[in-house]
Amino acid sequence: MFDLVSLGLEAGVAGICILKDHTMKTEQSLVPISATPAGQDANGVSHNGGPTRSRSPKVDAPPAPLNDELVNQILKGHGLRGWLRVANVSRVLGLLTLYLFLDSYDIRSKFNRRTAERRREAARAGGRQAQFLQFCRGGVGSMLDRAIQVLRFVVFRGADGSTRKMARLEKQAVWLRENLIALGPTFIKIGQTLGTRGDLLPLSYIKQLSILQDQVPAFSTSEAHARIEAALGRSVQEAYAEIDAEPIAAASLGQVYRARLHTGQEVAVKVLRPHLKEIIRFDIAILYRLVKLTNRFFPRANENADWEGMLQEFHRTIFEEMDYGREGRNADRFRYNFRDWRAVRVPRIHWSHTASQVLTMEFIRGTKVVDLEALRARGISPVKVNRLLVRSYLKQLLEDGFFHADPHPGNLLVMDSGHLAFFDFGMVGRITPRLQSQMIDAFFHVVSRDVHGLGQDIINLNFLKPGVDPETIRPIVEGLFKHYLNLKLGEVNFKELTYDLAEVMYEYPFRLPANFTYIMRALMTLEGIGIVTDPEFSFFETAKPYAKEFMLKREGRLFRKLIFDKLTGRENGSDRIQWTKVWKLTKMAANMYLER
Repeated sequence: MFDLVSLGLEAGVAGICILKDHTMKTEQSLVPISATPAGQDANGVSHNGGPTRSRSPKVDAPPAPLNDELVNQILKGHGLRGWLRVANVSRVLGLLTLYLFLDSYDIRSKFNRRTAERRREAARAGGRQAQFLQFCRGGVGSMLDRAIQVLRFVVFRGADGSTRKMARLEKQAVWLRENLIALGPTFIKIGQTLGTRGDLLPLSYIKQLSILQDQVPAFSTSEAHARIEAALGRSVQEAYAEIDAEPIAAASLGQVYRARLHTGQEVAVKVLRPHLKEIIRFDIAILYRLVKLTNRFFPRANENADWEGMLQEFHRTIFEEMDYGREGRNADRFRYNFRDWRAVRVPRIHWSHTASQVLTMEFIRGTKVVDLEALRARGISPVKVNRLLVRSYLKQLLEDGFFHADPHPGNLLVMDSGHLAFFDFGMVGRITPRLQSQMIDAFFHVVSRDVHGLGQDIINLNFLKPGVDPETIRPIVEGLFKHYLNLKLGEVNFKELTYDLAEVMYEYPFRLPANFTYIMRALMTLEGIGIVTDPEFSFFETAKPYAKEFMLKREGRLFRKLIFDKLTGRENGSDRIQWTKVWKLTKMAANMYLER
């Protein structure tokens, strides 16, 4: 599985060292941030011919990358309160990691025994000295193995049978969810992110962490009004003709009120939680110290997961989410990308009433995408809604390279016209042309039933850990996909496929690339919505005709260009036609035709 000694056995000691360590170092200035290129916004959207904005607030600079000097500066001067916070975070992460390490130890133990056997065979050929050293090493390893097995029995109280283990994992997952909520916004967001990482956590944990989407208490309206006035520089009464006394929604980072402008327009006002940036900055500094100390004492901890890289990515994305000016610009870009799609709506941003901590947008009424009774009462077909949702995501992923990364039911509404409205653009994903090309390769191999090609896709997409020989893993990957490729596309369940892939990742040397976390999270969420509204829903079957559209119509010009580059070899710097790929594409088209 994976070696999570990382944050576990060291978390308690690391927590004690954190505040002590930083006081011994001198305070240094933050790393400067380069300016956005002229003619572009912070998202790289050209102002020439792109979405127009009126008096949009300046987007906050991206946070400086985490380093020792920055973390020392953040941790300085928090006193007893800081120590208590460190202790609580260390307790939760330490117990979590200990649970996961002990759970995975049965597979790790088998691996260790196989390794020891190979070493004994090598020692027999190396003479008496080598045999003696191996005997000593084996004895120490055997004692350590027994000690861990005893610790496992004590911690889990012997609950290791299949049924008892499932019950225990469920109990641990509930404990984790409740403690993350108690730790606050930073750890709720971490839990939401970990809920997509089947390569890191058992399925029981993933299912519990998915509940975190709607388990956040609201903060007081008086605090919300104070933040609105501070951000906009005027009183709430001057900014809005009326505003609801209670929020209509609350999330980990902010909450939403319904209001009306003095012009009569109905709007939604999103307000950032108070003191949020300070809390999150301090929590991330704690996590950085834990990861650094763990890597120092347990360097193998990074074999199964790039903890520091994941923390840097989380640090960047969560500060982007806390900048409502950036979220508004993301919404503008998304709306511009769908300017020719009447069936997709994105609320317009009222920039005169928007700042980095307050976002005022058009209020759009609609029905939740999973509310079947309400949809049918309005004469709206859930099947058509699913098709529209899938089609819009294919455009985002394969054409725009810019997609909504958090499409849970709270961020989607179906209007009375049957049009689909997207909300909350704090979490967006970007896809490079190279990754789009690799995704198209994978699509070809799925449809043409090319098991060997899919195995190569897993390697090309960097799903293997550094240093792993691809040829030793290829049979495992091909064995996983062989079952699914014998099914029709309509029989393939994306979530089941993802969970099966997660189990393989959990037991073998795979790791989920950071750029795939949001993609898989979005697609799993989409299939979950589709199955709720239509038990016969299949993401692949629904996507198939629209994938063909993107190849054949104007809106798929980038998609077609990538295909052309593959067939002519231009992606590899060649001008020769790749006849093998032409043949595979022909087989793919034949399969599509036969499965209509």
